[in-house]
Amino acid sequence: MGKNYKKVLVNVLKKIKPTKDQEKKIKLLSKKALTLVNKLCRKYKAKAMLAGSITRDTWLPDKLEFDVFMLFPETMKKEKMEKVGLEIGKATIKKLKGTFSIEYAEHPYVSGNVEGVRIDIVPCFAVSSAENIKSAVDRTPFHVRYIEKNLKKAQANEVRLLKQFLKAHDLYGADAKTEGISGYVSELLIIKYKNFVECLKAVEKWLPGEIIDIAGFYRKTEYQKLRKEFRGSALILIDPVDKNRNATAALSARNFFLFKKFAREFLKDPKEEDFFPKKVQPITEEELRKFLNERGTQLLIVKFIPPKIIPDILWPQLRRFAERLENILEETKYEFKVLSKDAFTDERFIACVVLEMEVYRLPFIQKSVGPPIFDQDDSKRFLEKHAQDLTYVEENRWVAETKRQFLTAKSKIEDSLKKPLEVLLAKGIPNHIAERLVHGFDVIDDIEGIVKIVERNPEFGAFLRKFFQKEKLTT
Repeated sequence: MGKNYKKVLVNVLKKIKPTKDQEKKIKLLSKKALTLVNKLCRKYKAKAMLAGSITRDTWLPDKLEFDVFMLFPETMKKEKMEKVGLEIGKATIKKLKGTFSIEYAEHPYVSGNVEGVRIDIVPCFAVSSAENIKSAVDRTPFHVRYIEKNLKKAQANEVRLLKQFLKAHDLYGADAKTEGISGYVSELLIIKYKNFVECLKAVEKWLPGEIIDIAGFYRKTEYQKLRKEFRGSALILIDPVDKNRNATAALSARNFFLFKKFAREFLKDPKEEDFFPKKVQPITEEELRKFLNERGTQLLIVKFIPPKIIPDILWPQLRRFAERLENILEETKYEFKVLSKDAFTDERFIACVVLEMEVYRLPFIQKSVGPPIFDQDDSKRFLEKHAQDLTYVEENRWVAETKRQFLTAKSKIEDSLKKPLEVLLAKGIPNHIAERLVHGFDVIDDIEGIVKIVERNPEFGAFLRKFFQKEKLTT
């Protein structure tokens, strides 16, 4: 690899390590919050613990945040645990003179803001083992303890480098939008490979279906069985606190290969820029026309106001909606063809499915191939059905030329989506999306209309640029 990589890493660390003031602020506030929550928990025979990257000093200063987990007895009813958890969370943030909102994951929890620091106060059950969890949040305390025990202090900055590298390439986060690598997995990778550079060297060599079993739960002879169990996962990292869980289940195949590509490029030519996201400019009208002219394709965009649901539900529904639209257009009798597709939302005002059409417009006439001429009954039915159409014989089969119902992909999509809710649901449109569509949507296929969306939403314009300027991926 490049000789200057050590200098690059030193310079990057100077920029991504928290300042003394930031460290002091987080330590004081987390100590205060933990004390308050513990005091309020005692009444319910519960205890609190800090969670998140501050517990092992791997946090990045661009986001000042930490979690406080409340571990309630397993015997407590879920409804009571959630109610008490919210009460304690609200009371804590109020005492810290902050503001809060109620957020929803598997349990509702309080998310507070105190002096610019985000504090999530999360209830969970104090289960005996990570394999006996009642919900995903019950696993977090086991993650905290494992990392505290196995990640050396000297490796904290290695984790920071990996996290920042992933962030720069939009690969950081196991949420449904990002489909990338979580903070916990970043720490596990450094535990496994010792440091940032060795981690990238390993990543470069990964193959689809790669298995990482840090705790050594499985023999190599069991790996094929594991691949079947976690079918569809490009990377299988067995959670060291739960042998039945793939900690990298959220990682998409595309992001798996992007991680390999960016690792390879850095090892070949290390640069500071590899750690800092480059601002993607919105696509211009001139560029959009150029892309479409060069490719000979046409864009079709379905735009609507996104439903008010959490992002981890919204994004999967958007992607399923995009797949459903592709299926509707490519039904055999319609013959439209989608070249590529993607989904975008700012999660507040706009949601779009973008379809790049390989075949957007069809001829007025459609050929319908009927039964063999020797099949008297079917021939009669076919000819009666097409009595008003041109019918003839081709290769011993009846053929009819009929007028097409839909000449453009836009007309087909509009017809399919302008339906009552129950019809949309029966068509396989995801429920929250369907509920929003009945209140209105737009289908845009002209460049001027697309440019208007970009002008109103530059973030969509940046998304559209990346849609056309895809990264070339190889093994």
